[in-house]
Amino acid sequence: MKDDFFRRRIIDLAEQADRTGRFTFTDFLTEAEYGEYLAVREQLPRCGCTVWGGHENADRVMLRFGSEAQLGYEEPFPIVCVAVQPVQEKFAEQLSHRDVLGAVMHLGIERGQTGDILTEGKAAYLFCTPAMGDYICREMTRVKHTTVCCAVTDTLPEAAETHFETVTVQAASSRIDGLIAKLYHMSRGECLALFRAGKVALGGAVTENSSAQLKPGDVVSVRGCGKFRYAGVTGTTRKGNQIIALERFV
Repeated sequence: MKDDFFRRRIIDLAEQADRTGRFTFTDFLTEAEYGEYLAVREQLPRCGCTVWGGHENADRVMLRFGSEAQLGYEEPFPIVCVAVQPVQEKFAEQLSHRDVLGAVMHLGIERGQTGDILTEGKAAYLFCTPAMGDYICREMTRVKHTTVCCAVTDTLPEAAETHFETVTVQAASSRIDGLIAKLYHMSRGECLALFRAGKVALGGAVTENSSAQLKPGDVVSVRGCGKFRYAGVTGTTRKGNQIIALERFV
C-alpha cells in the first residue's frame, strides 16, 4: 500500500509539472523510494526529470520534474548545506553520522526534509531544505555532549566528500552475486539470501537478479554491508579468472 501511494505521488508530481509548466520537487528520497521512481519512470509524462542530492554521489536525493528546455526558465533545487561545527574544538568530540542524525531527529524534523550527513573530524555537513536549514541554525546547539554552532555554507571541504577505495577481486565473471560474495567475504548462499530479502540494489533499484552482469559505472548497494561501483576488468589470472576493479564507498 505504501509503495502504491508513493508511486502515485511521483506520477502526480510529474503530471503537475507537465500540466502547469512549473518545476515540482520531491522530498529527499531513500534508496528504496528512488527505486520506486525507476519502476514507474516509463509511465511519466516526458517533462524531464533531474536527480540531485546537494553533492556528487549523494545517497539521499531529490527529484525535480520539468526541464529548462520545456519550461523556458531554470529553478535550482531547494537544497542547502549546513555546517555543524563545535564552539570549542579543543573540548569537542568526533561527530558521527548517528550523532548528528539523532540531534536532527530530536528537533522533530521529518527525515524527508534532510539529505546526506557527511562528517569530517569534529565537524559535520548536513544537506536539507532551506526552511529546515534556517530552523537547524536557530535550534541545534548541541550534538551528543558537544556544544555546536550551525551555519549555511556554500563550501564543502574535500575531506568531507564521499571517497572511494579501489580494491581488486578475482572472479569467474562480472556477475553481481559473485562480486558481492568476494568483496564482503561471504558464501554464495549468504549472498543469495540478501537478494531474496530485497537488500541488494543496482543503480538505486532493488533487484532480485543475482546473475546480472555488471557494466562499468554500475553502482551496487548492499544493505548492512556498504556500496561499491564496478570499474571493470583489469586483467586475467593464469587460471583464467578475471581481475576486477571495484570502487568501494568509504
